[in-house]
Amino acid sequence: MNENVNIVFVLQGLNDSVTNRQIYFAFALMSYLVTILVNLTLILTVCLDKALHQPMYIFMCNLCFTGLCGASSFYLKLLLDLLADAHLITYTGCLMQMFFTYIYIFCQFTSLTVMAYDRYLAICQPLRYWALMTGKKVALLLLLTWCLSLLETAVGIPLISRLSFCSHHIARIFCTNWEVVKLSCSDTTANNLYGIVIIILHSLQIIIILVSYMHLIQSAARSQTDRRKFVQTCSPHLASLLVFSISVLFDTLYSRYGGSSMAALQNALSAEFLVVPPIVNPIIYGMNLRQIRTRIRLWFTTPIKILRHMNT
Repeated sequence: MNENVNIVFVLQGLNDSVTNRQIYFAFALMSYLVTILVNLTLILTVCLDKALHQPMYIFMCNLCFTGLCGASSFYLKLLLDLLADAHLITYTGCLMQMFFTYIYIFCQFTSLTVMAYDRYLAICQPLRYWALMTGKKVALLLLLTWCLSLLETAVGIPLISRLSFCSHHIARIFCTNWEVVKLSCSDTTANNLYGIVIIILHSLQIIIILVSYMHLIQSAARSQTDRRKFVQTCSPHLASLLVFSISVLFDTLYSRYGGSSMAALQNALSAEFLVVPPIVNPIIYGMNLRQIRTRIRLWFTTPIKILRHMNT
């Protein structure tokens, strides 16, 4: 690790953006600001309204908060690079970016699993829901989400830090585990095993979610009330899962098997999991959950009504 402290990596993914950097910067800044706006709006709406202090909305806030962390780890460095002539990142900076990126990935998967469990209890066992999903249970699930994610990341980062590197050129616009491991001239067997374990672990989480949805669909088919509850609360969760899983899958496949043709487009698409879910998730939940939609509309319409009343 001490030998690597002075290493500086070159991010080559932005080489094609030099001629249009102002356009890319404006687009990236606007996207980041919108991401912050929609996530903070949803989080504040839930925090300030006691009627929304329920497990489903608390887990949803946690999902949005992790989305903000992931988006910030990507956008802040990207915006600096778009203003700079050289696209460099220190070894320590690279490890930090990977740390926050993978905390985001692992937290998203675990949060979506916890949310599926919450929906399973709410729809399949409604009479026992409040007995099973207590405030203590909610806090425990949130703690488990973060502790498991931190543990996974705490294992992966030291495995990278022990490597020595033969090259310092990363063919991406940000640091990722696999791209950095590919630069190593050390034995990467432990890193590959770690990657396999992580894939298996989160594949099991997806299986758990799918099994819970099988029970949810069966339960929803029994009554119109359960069917309405399933459509309203489970459809945004399922959409979030699909968007995030497809985005991460695309990034994984591109990192391992992507070619060099159309590098700019591929680099942009490879960052999809850091751009799309954080901005789409709060919009999906805000549009589909009536309680959230009503509160947000009230937030924006009340000042307008007050101003109109003052002018009359």
